[in-house]
Order: sequence, then structure tokens, then C-alpha cells
Amino acid sequence: MAQQIVLGQYVPGNSPLHRLDPRTKLIAAILLMVLILTSFSVPSLAVLGIFVLVLILLSQIKVRLIIRTVRPILFLLLFAFLFNLFSGSGEVLFSFSFITVRVDGLINAVIILFRIIMLVLATSILITLTTTPILVADAIESLLSPLKKVRFPVHEIAMMMSIALRFVPTLLDEMQKIMKAQSSRGADYDTGSPIRRARGFVSILVPLFVSAFRRADDLATAMESRCYRGGKGRTRLKVMKFSYRDVVFSLFMLAITAAVYTLPLVFPSV
Repeated sequence: MAQQIVLGQYVPGNSPLHRLDPRTKLIAAILLMVLILTSFSVPSLAVLGIFVLVLILLSQIKVRLIIRTVRPILFLLLFAFLFNLFSGSGEVLFSFSFITVRVDGLINAVIILFRIIMLVLATSILITLTTTPILVADAIESLLSPLKKVRFPVHEIAMMMSIALRFVPTLLDEMQKIMKAQSSRGADYDTGSPIRRARGFVSILVPLFVSAFRRADDLATAMESRCYRGGKGRTRLKVMKFSYRDVVFSLFMLAITAAVYTLPLVFPSV
């Protein structure tokens, strides 16, 4: 399972996206999320889809590895597709018994599915796959640094997010080990009724939570023994610097934003 899910995992590389400043990627990811969630026209979504494909090419990461980021939300994708598929009110496309599929319902279902997939792929490529958790935390802390004037715990929030991102792959590996250990003892998770499967997963969740709390306690002890006192006087191994790549990428993002909001005015009927 840990090999199938790449959530929170960083893929080392030297691609143009890897070399971008993490603050640039974080702002671009937020802007992309806004564009995807506020775009409803087909031309705008097509531009965003092409841009996501460009990001995949620029990341130089294997496509099958990027596609795996969608696996954890397959149930959500299926639910969103079916919910929108049967919620139309226009011309009937297909009808059988109590099941009725309408044209506008099918179009909305496809658009929603496309938007969710683009949202996951874009954020995964820009934030987790091409940026280490430490750099993500440093970027968040840098962008939120003005809030320090009102005594907002910027460093603590960034540290918690960094720890959470770093622990996701660790907990996935731990879960795989627990599943193999329980399977060797005769535990069954794939057969039987849903209630029986849920009971089988209890034997995984309990030791997983115990292991997570133990790791958290060990981490707290290690931070205390190293005299960790927050961000005051802290230095960084990798200093973040903006370069010409960040300027070019930012201008490209502005062009994509202008295109997304301009195309619905040019093609209002699409």
C-alpha cells in the first residue's frame, strides 16, 4: 500500500519545477486551486488542463507515479461523478427503471471529475512531489511572517505542517508492516461482510495509533534534548532565493490567469 500511495512523498530531481523557489510554487498552487474552483466554461478548463500537462512535463516525474496521487480519492471521485450524473434536469439521455441520466447531468459530472483530478494533480506536483516538506514549511513561514507582528504563531504552525507531511510516508510504511504482521496471524481484510472487514481493520488501526503516539512522544523528547526553542535565532541549511526562473514562471501564471478569465467573455456560449 505504501508503494501505491505517494501522498506527502517527495521525489528527488533537478527539473525546472524542482529548482523553483518553494514560495513561488506555493503561491502558484493556491492560485491554481482558485482558478480551477472558479472556472466553469469549457475553454477555461481546457487551458487549465493543458497547463497541468505542462507541469507534468516540467516536473520530469514518471506519469504513473503522478497518477498514483489520485488513487486515495477514487471513492470521492466516484461519489462526485454519480451525484452529479443523476442530478440533471434537462433532456433525457438514458432511462432504465428508476435510473435516469440527463445530458446536463452527464456534462456536469464529467466537468466535476475533471476539476477534482486537476486540483489533486496540480497541488501534488507543485507542493509535495517537487518540494521537500522542510522547504514547504519554510515557504509557509516566510509568506506568513507579517503575521508575527500580531503575535501569530507562524513558526509553530509551519513546523506542525512540516511534521505532518513528513510523517505521512512513515505512517504508511508502518501500516504496511502491521498489515503483513496481522495477515501472518490469520487476519482477513478483503472477504466477508462490510462489518467483518471493519472489525478486521480495528486490528490495524489500534497498533497504528499506538505507534503514531509513540513516535510523537519520541520526537518531542528529541526536540527537547536538543534545546529546541522555536524559530528565534534559527538558521536554515537551504536559503530560499528568487531567481529568473521564478519571474518567468510567475509571468506565465499571470498569463494563464488572464486567459482563464478572458476566454468566457470571448466564447460566452461554450
